[in-house]
Amino acid sequence: MPWRESLSPVQMTRVAIVAPENRREAALRAVAHTAAVELELPAPVGVGPEEILRAAKAAVVSGPTAGWVGWTPARELAALTQALEPLGAAVVPLARPRGVQPPTLLTGTGTRTGRVSRSLVDTYGTVPYADVDPSRLAGLAYIVMFGMMFGDLGHGAILLGIGLLLRTGKITRLKRLRTTWLFVTGAGLTSMFFGLLYGEAFGPTGLIPVLWLNPLENPIPLLVTALVFGAVLLAGAYALGTINRVREGGWGYALYASSGLAGSALFLAVGLLTWGLLANQSALIGLAAVLGAAALGFIFVGYFVDAGGGATGVAQAAIELIDTVIRLGSNLVSFARLAAFGLTHAALLAVVWAGTTALWAPDWRAVAAIAVFLVGNALTFALEALVAAIQALRLEYYELFSRIFQSEGRAFQAWSPLRAEESTDVSTDGIRSPTRETERRAS
Repeated sequence: MPWRESLSPVQMTRVAIVAPENRREAALRAVAHTAAVELELPAPVGVGPEEILRAAKAAVVSGPTAGWVGWTPARELAALTQALEPLGAAVVPLARPRGVQPPTLLTGTGTRTGRVSRSLVDTYGTVPYADVDPSRLAGLAYIVMFGMMFGDLGHGAILLGIGLLLRTGKITRLKRLRTTWLFVTGAGLTSMFFGLLYGEAFGPTGLIPVLWLNPLENPIPLLVTALVFGAVLLAGAYALGTINRVREGGWGYALYASSGLAGSALFLAVGLLTWGLLANQSALIGLAAVLGAAALGFIFVGYFVDAGGGATGVAQAAIELIDTVIRLGSNLVSFARLAAFGLTHAALLAVVWAGTTALWAPDWRAVAAIAVFLVGNALTFALEALVAAIQALRLEYYELFSRIFQSEGRAFQAWSPLRAEESTDVSTDGIRSPTRETERRAS
């Protein structure tokens, strides 16, 4: 599959299913078995043969012909035509109605790695049909942020082992989590990487040298690195947001959007201003002022139009403009938590190691020292893994996804009542999916 296709939802086609009136049930059974069409029916879709009868009664009948409308992936048209042709039925492509958003079917959702890479975006919302799917990039950003906050070679190795254990599926109680093994393994690897940089292995034990910096001794460089990394992620979010605004409403819409070209220009202006101040370059400061003023002007016009114009529109646009500027600064500062929680992790392990060394002696106190080391590391591992997971998720949702997405899409739901009842194709997390066949074809 070309990499460009993997970044966008599957192309959908509006279709009409046309069949002889006296063979409508047979045609519907064929459609149901393909699991490739989302039919528009007046009532919620049920399961079983009775659903075929309900759908048959909901057909639009004109003389000897019955028909239904719906959506299907464009790549399924040939197979759908082949399934209907022996019944004297056909699938007819239709023009897409203006203002109607097609349902979203993402590539890779039917594969194990696809579900893992999509889990972050799925819990946030359904990707709109016109938008780029950022799931793979989001997954990569997440595990890097997690590793920066959870940097320890020993703890990362434990997390890596947990991921590989999940992959085996040998523990019955954890089988539902088997599909997350790649995600957990990736987080473990990034944690080990940052642990090597920090010189942390179950704390400041001295087992490995510091390759970059000690978080507790050099917090400022770590903080600056976190902010720079956050700025890079925000720049990527603005780039994806601009692409999505163009795909959603064209260049005109993207020009005035706070998460489009205007917002990107404002973010660039802030970067140039910071550079100019640090380097004492008046030319950069002047360029930043001009670019920032133009960006704020376009954003204000966009808010003013959305508000409906008039005096009320001016007031609302002014308030939203101020909020945009404040939110931009606060979002960038939020990435300081990457350094803050990395420091917290290191500090907790330093306390555990200090307690261990204070108790150590070649007598019974060695047992107490070992207990402090094991219990302290276990508690730190559990607490910091939870904190890092939550904080990385927060940064993805509030700082990044809020710029990439402006609305939510609607997931493609294949009409397949017979497959939902009869299929034994169950995913590894135990959830039966009636659209599994279509997802396989899409991926």
